[in-house]
Amino acid sequence: MIGVFDYTVWLTYLSLISAVLGIIVSLQQSGHPYIGVFFLLFCGLCDAFDGKVARTKKNRTDFEKKYGVQIDSLSDLVAFGILPACIGNAMIRVCPTISEVPTIHRDERLTFPAVILLYVIMILYALAALIRLAYFNVTEEERQKVENEGRKYFTGLPVTSAALIFPTVLLFQYLMPRDITLVYFGVMILTAFLFVSKIQVKKPGLRGILTMVAIGVAEFIILVFTLGGNR
Repeated sequence: MIGVFDYTVWLTYLSLISAVLGIIVSLQQSGHPYIGVFFLLFCGLCDAFDGKVARTKKNRTDFEKKYGVQIDSLSDLVAFGILPACIGNAMIRVCPTISEVPTIHRDERLTFPAVILLYVIMILYALAALIRLAYFNVTEEERQKVENEGRKYFTGLPVTSAALIFPTVLLFQYLMPRDITLVYFGVMILTAFLFVSKIQVKKPGLRGILTMVAIGVAEFIILVFTLGGNR
């Protein structure tokens, strides 16, 4: 059987599984965007540690290392490129409030041209994520030919930042009495631009990773307690 199946890739596989489940939930007729966000947060948690776990195996072959890089990018495209777009699709279809039971309704919030525009934003976002990941893979391979030390800065916003950006946007529903669907898509198009921009983003160290994990866990807990309290 082809592929690698030892512990070094388990977190990456779990991230993909979580992303696919989140996509399925978000595309269901009664799929609610806040449910999809739980899967997005879990993808972010897996991604935070998959590289560190893989590097604990000292005798990895070159094939295993290259395989790990490839599946990480492929998984990231699904988790942080496609899943946020599917959550956006759920927001168009279902009223994204927390206090109400999600129900399918004839959308009176958005005109047909507006809905088409939002779908275009989803497509552009997924395309930007694809370009960002492909660019990173090529430049990282070239960099490793001439440098031995690890990368210190990223060019363009890493796509994995979506794991914190979009849950944070959805949490604003607690502060805003109005539907935040347009806010979500505004942030999506801005994020897509940052993916393919030439901004320099410092690579986080262990402390930075733990801080981001803590933020994600806090968002997860807030969503769990709020959703549970409104049942």
